[in-house]
This record gives sequence, C-alpha cells and structure tokens, in this order.
Amino acid sequence: MCGHPQYAKIWRTVQLIPLGKVASYGQIADLAGLPSRARLVGKSLGYVPKDMDVPWHRVLRSNGQIAFPTGSEQSQKQTGLLQQEDVAIFNNRVKLSLFQWQPDLAEMLWKLEY
Repeated sequence: MCGHPQYAKIWRTVQLIPLGKVASYGQIADLAGLPSRARLVGKSLGYVPKDMDVPWHRVLRSNGQIAFPTGSEQSQKQTGLLQQEDVAIFNNRVKLSLFQWQPDLAEMLWKLEY
C-alpha cells in the first residue's frame, strides 16, 4: 500500500458510510481513531487503489460542502454520484441535518476500528 500507514483504516471507515448518507472529513478521522486528522482523510481518498470500492463521494467538508471547486469535473462527478443515492445537493452543499451518517451503537462497537 502506498502512502501513510493509516490510509487503510480510513478507507475501511469510509466503506461503512451507508448508501444515501454522508460524513465529514473530521467525522471520518474521529471514527477511525485519528482525531484532528481530517486533512489526512482527504489525502488518503486520493490514494484509494483502483480495485478497492471506497465511496469517497460520501465524504464532505464539515459544513456539508463538496470540497472540489464548484463546476469542476470532480465536483460534478461527486454531485452525480450523490444524486444517484438520492442525496439532495443545493449550491454544492448537502444539508447534514438530513443526510449525515450517525453510526448506531452496534456499528460503533463491532464495525469501527479505533
């Protein structure tokens, strides 16, 4: 695996985000046991191996905004993937109160790795 040794832990955490839900970079960092490492989460998503299914498009800024510049190819791709999952996007932003992933106790205890 290339890059930082924590990338795999981040990728496994992102894989747990359910269809139609989103999480912030900081939330993923916290859930992966890497508090204050939101930037590492963003960087790691750029290094996901091609053969690994990691739903990178479900990870957003803490205010629900897509991190890519509005109108860019990557922003359009992320928007399209989220819309396919019935996530509403308005002005390049998702309303977190409606779509943010809130892991339940079972996910916290049995699926997340700290």
